[in-house]
Amino acid sequence: MYKGAPAEGFSRARALRKEMTRAEKLLWQELRNKKLKGFKFRRQHPISFYIVDFYCHKLKLVIEVDGLYHDNEEQQIKDKKRTAAIERHGLHIIRFTNEEVFTNLKGVLEKIELEIDMLP
Repeated sequence: MYKGAPAEGFSRARALRKEMTRAEKLLWQELRNKKLKGFKFRRQHPISFYIVDFYCHKLKLVIEVDGLYHDNEEQQIKDKKRTAAIERHGLHIIRFTNEEVFTNLKGVLEKIELEIDMLP
């Protein structure tokens, strides 16, 4: 199990792969099969007690795609705690909104590539 992820996290991740949002599906088409700079990304991957949208083990990079409910103040507090917990594992997180993925997929991919280039 990865980074202390409980066994039920893996079954929940499998279920989430079947229920991906439209924005996640759109981004996944660009990340899958090592399309982005030759790096393997996983979707709906368990890390600790969380399931991240996309993860590249080699880069230690997490990509999150956030819907409108992330604008809620309570959710933003939860997101900060979640981000801190994931970063404690030595992982780097980059976030995008659904709207960014829908309206500027090329820009999202360019930002991910820039982030990859800046990682150690």
